[in-house]
Amino acid sequence: MKRQGGFTLIEMIVVIVILGILAVTAAPKFLSFQDDARDAALEGLRGAINSATGMVHGKYQINGATGDDLNLVGDVKVTANGYPEATNAGISKAIVGVAVNGDDTTSDWKVHIGGNVANGIQYTFNNSQGGKRCVVYINAGTANTVPTTEVKECVTSRS
Repeated sequence: MKRQGGFTLIEMIVVIVILGILAVTAAPKFLSFQDDARDAALEGLRGAINSATGMVHGKYQINGATGDDLNLVGDVKVTANGYPEATNAGISKAIVGVAVNGDDTTSDWKVHIGGNVANGIQYTFNNSQGGKRCVVYINAGTANTVPTTEVKECVTSRS
């Protein structure tokens, strides 16, 4: 009579324990995708801000300021050198899908003007999740400089 070979119960338990240990050590790497997705969304917003800034400045270079207010390009408020202001009437109007006031819950983004962001505006997520990092847009300092945008830790105002 031939004896059949196979795994014993102890061997199977050891394998399951080893797989459990591997899963516990590998799980944190896969769970950090949410932070990566938020950072990617912020970089996407940064790109949209940079594109909108370039388009508004291009229109300013071609057509100059328009309307009764000499600081308007279309309906976007601009600085003296033709770049959008770091305000709701400026850069927030230039980019599509961004709230133009802090109470707007229809947008994915929340706006904060001023505070500790000197001469600038910052955008972060419109919910309680992921509000630690922001896209910050800062006005051009002089007539020969362009505005800057960067993704960094959110700055809260001192009240």
